[in-house]
Amino acid sequence: MKVLLTGASGLVGHATMQAVLGRGHEVLAVGHAHLPNLPIDAAAKKRAQAAQIDLTNDIALDRLLFDYYPDAIINCAAVSSQAAVEAQPELAEKLNVALPRRLAQIAFHLSAPLLHLSTDFVFDGDNGPYRSTDVPMPRTHYGQLKLMAEKEVLRCGGDHVVVLRITVVNGNSPSGRRSLHEKLFHSLTTGKPATLFSDELRQPVSAINVADVLTELIERPNLHGLFHWAGPDTLSRYDIGRAILKHFDLPENLVVPALSADQPDAHTRPRKLEFILPPLLGKLKAQPTPFAQQLEELVVPAECQEWYQRTRVASNKKPSAPRRLVQGKDF
Repeated sequence: MKVLLTGASGLVGHATMQAVLGRGHEVLAVGHAHLPNLPIDAAAKKRAQAAQIDLTNDIALDRLLFDYYPDAIINCAAVSSQAAVEAQPELAEKLNVALPRRLAQIAFHLSAPLLHLSTDFVFDGDNGPYRSTDVPMPRTHYGQLKLMAEKEVLRCGGDHVVVLRITVVNGNSPSGRRSLHEKLFHSLTTGKPATLFSDELRQPVSAINVADVLTELIERPNLHGLFHWAGPDTLSRYDIGRAILKHFDLPENLVVPALSADQPDAHTRPRKLEFILPPLLGKLKAQPTPFAQQLEELVVPAECQEWYQRTRVASNKKPSAPRRLVQGKDF
């Protein structure tokens, strides 16, 4: 199967490229601002291509899609945080709404399945856990754009579309700056403890696990519509931070708790975003990865290695099995 994958330079996109290649498919990995890194493995590399185009340019996008003529399309491209949406609202609307709409239109024309990633931020966090049939009520502009994209994709793509809502993602990004533990490490290298909310609950999900689900879904054309996927464990951001520090043998007092309810923007912050995973859970071989297992997948960001080694020594902890280090690359 020939798969066109957008957002292949990001956390979930990069993991999805590896999963799709691991199942023997061909991939055209597409980046918006940067050329995606292809796998080193020679056998996989023969089935992979990389391209960088302006994904907001319909002419360039159409040419790429019709030249490659994929059997399936996976869209992982997005401006993926509220802060980034506020910083670049015009780009956010193009990448988060216009791009998936155009991909759905072309997928329908090609009779190719389209898998589109969405987010738990389409809900307000007041009445969870949420089923995929519950009425979304986003609090943020980011959530509003993602909800608009869902509606456009389902409208334009018909029975060729899967919209997969996911939660906050755990894993190792190509840049070493995108995931939960990477952001925490970079914050701590400033020398100050990180303040994390104890009253915001999330279901962290593994990027590798999401990639496995997406890969299985392109092989299951009988599944289409709107689904939820998440990890099985509900944790506060503060508990997530403490667990990461403990896993890497770092002092747990490097994170301190706070209440999001006390923040000036409290009205825009979803407090409790939990998903009910059936019916998709019962239809796939892939199963959610427990948070303890997700921690085992993590590696130290390259830019934080010196700080990490110094801080572990300074904490006077007994030596443990060495943690893997990764060379992050900008993208």
